[in-house]
Amino acid sequence: MASAETGTPAETKKNSVFHRLYVGTGAFDIVGKRKRWYLFFGALVLVCLASIGIRGFNFGIEFEGGTQIQLPSVGTHGTITPDEAKQVFADTLGKQAASAQTVGVGNSATVQLRAESLPETDVMKVKQALFDKLQPMGSNGQTSLQTISDSAVSASWGGEISRQALIALGVFMVLVTIFLTFYFERWMALAALVSLIHDIIVTAGIYSLVGFEVTPATVIGLLTILAFSLYDTVVVFDKVKENSRGLLGLTRRTYAETANLALNQTLMRSINTSIIALLPVIGLLVVGYLLLGSGTLQDLALVQLTGMLVGVLSSLFLATPLLVDLKMRDPRYQQQAQRVQARRANQARKSAERDATGGTDEDFDASDDEALEAELRKEKAYAAAASVPARNPKAAPRRGRPAGKRKR
Repeated sequence: MASAETGTPAETKKNSVFHRLYVGTGAFDIVGKRKRWYLFFGALVLVCLASIGIRGFNFGIEFEGGTQIQLPSVGTHGTITPDEAKQVFADTLGKQAASAQTVGVGNSATVQLRAESLPETDVMKVKQALFDKLQPMGSNGQTSLQTISDSAVSASWGGEISRQALIALGVFMVLVTIFLTFYFERWMALAALVSLIHDIIVTAGIYSLVGFEVTPATVIGLLTILAFSLYDTVVVFDKVKENSRGLLGLTRRTYAETANLALNQTLMRSINTSIIALLPVIGLLVVGYLLLGSGTLQDLALVQLTGMLVGVLSSLFLATPLLVDLKMRDPRYQQQAQRVQARRANQARKSAERDATGGTDEDFDASDDEALEAELRKEKAYAAAASVPARNPKAAPRRGRPAGKRKR
């Protein structure tokens, strides 16, 4: 027989974290602990802003300009690695290249060296040294200095990409605000926008803290994570809207408790959606980079992975708690919360009086329970009306004789 402390296997399963996640009955008090979430996200944003202001970003060659040297990855002595090419560059000019990577697979793979803008004489020295020491082979199997190419990268291209991305970001924010304001309400739109701004700042701050290279692919990838973060927020807000329908006329839950219940009901869905969305991104980052050796794929997947993780956290632990605080500024919801607390205090007082006088369940006034049951039925009716569209049933076909004179 199981002890009272450990409980039966059924009770243990019922109290497990996975069971509470699955049933979504509001067991996780996320909204009630919103002050600690505000402190966490606030500290995170301050650290990111400080890093952006002090450390700045590690901009790629597309933003700062420079020289790119490219050579086949196959030589007469075998495969040419980026480290070998980088070492030749350092031995020739006495300074390190900004980056070296292999792009492509098989015989068509190339090694790319990127450095600051170099004069033509230094470029020729590096190309000659690479040819002499590594002997790269062209597609025809012959070694030649012409297999090593160079190009000058202008910083204006990366700047143009950034300007276009900022314009797209501004248009996206305006359209999102209009959509959320008409579909939901202004407070939900404001909470969602704050969450989106948080995602942008934190993602950019992580890049600054860790020192990831910022490329045009990074800027483009940053725009894609905004839609994912907004999707998760809209799912939660839609459930909040459904649960809070007719709430001002009920005294069963406050708006904060209703929002917390909506969070719990969508928590498992958010986790599953995030895992499914992150799997291909991780595959793009790991498999794509290792097999294809593409720096663009790496930059695109890295910013998506970072932004998605940040977006999931903010949509669950920031957007909805912030919505509750904005909503509770309305006197109507403050009064409704007071009525809920007064009813609970009255129930607690009656229960204490019954225990003190030794009364039985038969002596207990069940009017409060009946009122709660009525409110529960009304709450379910509101939820059903919010989630199921109204339909006009077709008129049933008439049976019998057609209209007209009766046969005599």
